[in-house]
Amino acid sequence: MGQVTVQVADSMMVGQLGKEPLAGASFANSIFVIFLIMGVGMSFAITPQTAQADGENDTPKLTEILKHGILINGLFGVLLAGIILAGQDALWFFSQPEIVVELALPYLRVIAYSLIPFMVYQAFRQFAEGLGFTKQSMYITVIGNIINIVLNYIFIFGKMGAEPMGLYGAGLATLISRIVMALLMFSFVFFNHRFAPYWQHFVFRHFSKKLIMANLRLGLPMAFQLIFEISTFSMAAIMIGWIGTTPLAAHQIAINLASITYMVALGIAAAATIRVGNQIGKKDYKTMRNAAMTCIIMAVGLMSVAAIVFILGRNFLPQLYISDPEVIRQAAILLIVAALFQLSDGVQVIALGALRGMSDVKIPTLITLVAYWVIGLPLGYLFGFTLGQGALGVWYGLLAGLSIAAVLLYIRFNKLSNALMLKKADL
Repeated sequence: MGQVTVQVADSMMVGQLGKEPLAGASFANSIFVIFLIMGVGMSFAITPQTAQADGENDTPKLTEILKHGILINGLFGVLLAGIILAGQDALWFFSQPEIVVELALPYLRVIAYSLIPFMVYQAFRQFAEGLGFTKQSMYITVIGNIINIVLNYIFIFGKMGAEPMGLYGAGLATLISRIVMALLMFSFVFFNHRFAPYWQHFVFRHFSKKLIMANLRLGLPMAFQLIFEISTFSMAAIMIGWIGTTPLAAHQIAINLASITYMVALGIAAAATIRVGNQIGKKDYKTMRNAAMTCIIMAVGLMSVAAIVFILGRNFLPQLYISDPEVIRQAAILLIVAALFQLSDGVQVIALGALRGMSDVKIPTLITLVAYWVIGLPLGYLFGFTLGQGALGVWYGLLAGLSIAAVLLYIRFNKLSNALMLKKADL
């Protein structure tokens, strides 16, 4: 949740400047989040490998996982930032209002650079979390968010002697906060005595092609799993932008709120990955299955509460972002659909997390592709444009895609976990 709170804070504070800057933030973030999530997905390869090696008590292997994780994540961050900067002019081809693109471009450029420290942070974070150290990254994320909010206030509105920078100032605050987060996460892993065994023989050279390929085989499918889902929401934002600035601003508010609950569920999914991977290493398949099912039940409970909050607070929550009455009205309608897909969103992300812990990535990637891009987006276009329901119709497509993904991914985990238990029973 701490990661997405950066965008939430940016949207809330930029929204005070009007609907055009808010729409600009929505458009830029709809592009940026694809690359951010791709980076997150790549870094996820570290966690199951770490958890399984920890279950096997293999310290030399853990050292190699840390070393290769730093290398791959750092280079991947540079690559992602480079792609955004090289292709930034493509924003003009998405048929968005001219003022929205003009505001989005400087913001997108500066947050692109934040991917480099973010990926360094992720490398150390995923390694620590694979060993069960999750609180520290939470504290660091909170610190990063406080820095981001304070700097937003200074840079966006021109406080404490600074020139008012508007949306660009929000991006600059994000970059600085992520640099601080990377430094703090590195310091924790490097200086804490509990990680000393993994640094004892650490040498940042002699990299293994086998381990690099193993990371890519795990990380790239995980990245695409997340991309297929997140890019669906990004494409939905672009489609809604064809309708106008007001629906796009309403979409940004509703999706911002829905992303908070999604990221909390993603945190539970990370726990599922760690617990499943650890028990796979120990070959305790019954505990592995129980851990995953417990995470699913937790997510269902959490998302049920979120759905109720969205429905009851649909008219109030958008007012935290903007005072425009038409934007608030449209966002309130979209929040009802957001409430409807909370359960599906929770189940699918936990099932993906559990399957990651089992190192099962290829079939889940195919499932996400079909659910979101073959079914969800085409239905969104059908409802939104062919049947003339606008932004609400696009969101109906999102609901359908998430629901199909949840059912298929749960079936996949249920089948594989049962097969492992039966195989061990036969032995």
